[in-house]
Amino acid sequence: MIEIIAWVGVSQALFASFLIFTKKENSQSDKVLSLWLALLALDFLSCALDYLIFSKPLLSSSFLLFNPALFLYICSLTDRKFRLRPVYLLHLVPYLLFKLIAYWVQEAFAMNTFFDRDSFFLYRIAFGTATVISSIVYNFLSLRLVHRHRVSLQAERSNIDQNESIGWVLFVSVSYTVYCIIAVVVAMVSYFTKSYPLSPHIYNYAVLLGLIYILSFYGLYQLRLSLFSEDIEEERIPYQKSLLTTEAKGQIQEKIEEYVVGQKAYLDPNLSMEVISKKLKVPKYQLTEVLNTVIGKNFFQYVNHFRVEEVKKMLSDKDNTYSIEAIGFDCGFASKSSFYTLFKNATGMTPTAYRDSLA
Repeated sequence: MIEIIAWVGVSQALFASFLIFTKKENSQSDKVLSLWLALLALDFLSCALDYLIFSKPLLSSSFLLFNPALFLYICSLTDRKFRLRPVYLLHLVPYLLFKLIAYWVQEAFAMNTFFDRDSFFLYRIAFGTATVISSIVYNFLSLRLVHRHRVSLQAERSNIDQNESIGWVLFVSVSYTVYCIIAVVVAMVSYFTKSYPLSPHIYNYAVLLGLIYILSFYGLYQLRLSLFSEDIEEERIPYQKSLLTTEAKGQIQEKIEEYVVGQKAYLDPNLSMEVISKKLKVPKYQLTEVLNTVIGKNFFQYVNHFRVEEVKKMLSDKDNTYSIEAIGFDCGFASKSSFYTLFKNATGMTPTAYRDSLA
């Protein structure tokens, strides 16, 4: 069974790597993902060769490859200045080191003898420690990067599409973290009970194959992100060290409200912090500070509050003959899904239910 999984993994990873590398608009993140999939193909190949040559799995870990690769891929997606550099290969040193040692000593991956005090005991302990540390550190860093990106989006955009939110990357990151935890549990249960209903090695590569399919599918459709302006570089001053006086904050608040509410700028689906910054001639970090510390909402929450209120007014107008979806788009929402989600979060009802409640 493991041999089949391994050879399928080799073919799928190589095929996906080629497709992503040859995408029409090949970005830095595409190159990282393409290289990552190629390395995963080699890892699956080494797994197949272990059984073909040694008739057993050798003591090496795909975790030491997947952990840093996922982190670097998220870096390439969320940092527009990211460029592939040779120094990043240092992240692969633990994986390559243990892989080479595995072929040198030919120590088998077997949980029932993992803690036996033989000549390879220290090697197995070092291997296990490195794997656990790698999983904890890189998973934490990956989840933190995705979280920061999504928070930054809400500070910059009034409408966030699925591509920008990288929700699928968050799903992969969370799923992979859960997978790592389960893998440890499966391995420990196997060791203490001396029973192997599912080999940790088979479990590892079966799940890894599933992750390859997810990375292949979504990676092909992932577009290059452009969260921040290429032309404007601003110093971000922590709120605790803000140079804005109370009076200055009040003036900026008035400017924001006059433009966003008074001129109904919230009806523009392309409204962003950059647009407002240029219009009001106020740095984005100052706008963000006033929104968060004075108004009490981030940019996304602030703008969409008025959009929801506008929708409620239009739904309350009995002479309005527009469809609910048309009303949502007319009020500044860029997609039906975000419109329905935000409206329900704000009112506790769908737009349809809200309109029916007024009848």
